Amino acid sequence: MRNKLLYTLALTTILSSCTKDFDDMNVNKKRPTEVPAQSLFANAAKSLNRQVVTLNVNYNNLKLWSQYLTQVTYTDEANYNLINRNIPQTEWLTMYRNTLQDFKEAVQFTNSETWVLAEDIGAQKNRLAITEIYVIYSYERLTTIFGDVPYSEALGESNLPKFDDAATIYADLDTRLTAAIANLDENYGSFDGGYDNLFAGDIGMWKKFAYGLKLKMAMTLADVNPGKALTMFTAAEANVFTQGESASFIFLGSQPNTNPMWEDLVNSGRNDYVASNTIVDTMLALNDPRISTYFTTAPDTTAYIGGDYGAPSPYSGYSHIASYFLSTDQPTILMDYMEMEFYKAEAAARGWGGVAETHYNNAITESMLNWGYTSTDAATYLAGTDVAYTMAGGSDLDKIGTQAWLAYFNRGMLGWTTYRRLDMAGQNGTAGDDLMNQAAQTDELTPVRYTYPINEQTLNGSNYSSAASAIGGDLKSTRLWWDTK
Repeated sequence: MRNKLLYTLALTTILSSCTKDFDDMNVNKKRPTEVPAQSLFANAAKSLNRQVVTLNVNYNNLKLWSQYLTQVTYTDEANYNLINRNIPQTEWLTMYRNTLQDFKEAVQFTNSETWVLAEDIGAQKNRLAITEIYVIYSYERLTTIFGDVPYSEALGESNLPKFDDAATIYADLDTRLTAAIANLDENYGSFDGGYDNLFAGDIGMWKKFAYGLKLKMAMTLADVNPGKALTMFTAAEANVFTQGESASFIFLGSQPNTNPMWEDLVNSGRNDYVASNTIVDTMLALNDPRISTYFTTAPDTTAYIGGDYGAPSPYSGYSHIASYFLSTDQPTILMDYMEMEFYKAEAAARGWGGVAETHYNNAITESMLNWGYTSTDAATYLAGTDVAYTMAGGSDLDKIGTQAWLAYFNRGMLGWTTYRRLDMAGQNGTAGDDLMNQAAQTDELTPVRYTYPINEQTLNGSNYSSAASAIGGDLKSTRLWWDTK
């Protein structure tokens, strides 16, 4: 009997131990069930900023589509091929899965925090507002690339979310942005330590960035809804970045937190890009001194030579990206004072108040200063017949658009959107010819949107079909709701 009892106890102990061991085996100790909100916020911000700046053709083609650069051998992306590498899918996943999902979870964990002290409650409120501003920035990017996208049902329980009307999304983003600005309180802190790589917790700068986003969105609406655009512009214009200020995301000097441009152009060991003739020829025609900061001279020459956009361009024959952009810790610029001044110049040219020439000159001067030139250099450039606001040919918006496009070098999304919004005319050739399409070697005009990801077509077919029909067809040539040309 005693032996039977001992056997039973031993068996019970073994089974209990096995059960515990099996339970432990089902727990992934390297994947925590809870992540601090600040870590989720920082990771989402990093994903967003990497996507904005990367030149990797598997992720982002917009420095090519802005025709700042062209390709050496593999020219599919410069020729607007979105299929081979499924670029829309990568953009979609990066923004929804890696960015917006992490921001959503950061909000959930932040809301779960319980505080008593006013300073902690104030900091919590600021963290939520800051995260909201990043979310709005992310959706603004998605709608400006694709048009109608999942929004009201995005990141929810449905794996097959409907696509919302982009104009309706934009209106809601403006409402959310106004509320986020109101919730920012400079009397309190925000994220701890180094988690905020954009402003290091400076709430005043976050407020300026949010107002700048409102100003940017206003200019997107300028043609399609000028009344609403003017209202948004008026609410924002006095509260945006001033001279020398910017939203610059700080990368670090060591991997895995280095600038993607360094990874794409230096660490990769690849020589895949050269300067595009579109920008090089324009800068040479305008005697633009920034060309020496943007590009090297062509090998074994003293000349700046751009490769024919879209055609194979041997690396040994053309100018390359200058070393200025190739450091490990070069920041991503999401927005700056220069951009604000170009918008204000455009607004004045539309009759919304202010002096267009003053803002135009401010923007170009700030660009020169940012690239290491002097005020004297800027004044000399601005005196050029083809640059001076009162002498340069073309419409006022064409002048502003061309100079903004030049100044936005290395900011592919902004360059491409400026081209689309302002329908910039060419600098050379037949009057009114499209600047970028003059240079293109392809039979297709420069695209005005990304097509929807293949996964949406195959896995979310019904909602995809509805969205494609609503925007006028899922084509690269389908103009988005704000693009009224």
